[in-house]
Amino acid sequence: MRGLKLFWKNKTGSTAVEYGLLISIIALTMVAALGNYYGAMNNMFGRISTVLDKSAE
Repeated sequence: MRGLKLFWKNKTGSTAVEYGLLISIIALTMVAALGNYYGAMNNMFGRISTVLDKSAE
């Protein structure tokens, strides 16, 4: 019983888990944001390429 109480009071590992969860949430948010950014940039450069191809003809 004493070992269980000591284990329950030990909080050193919980901060590492909290930081891990926080970093994973930030990483997922960045992946989603950069995915949208990549799509927008790809469309923009695709339109520029099309305009330049048509003007070269």
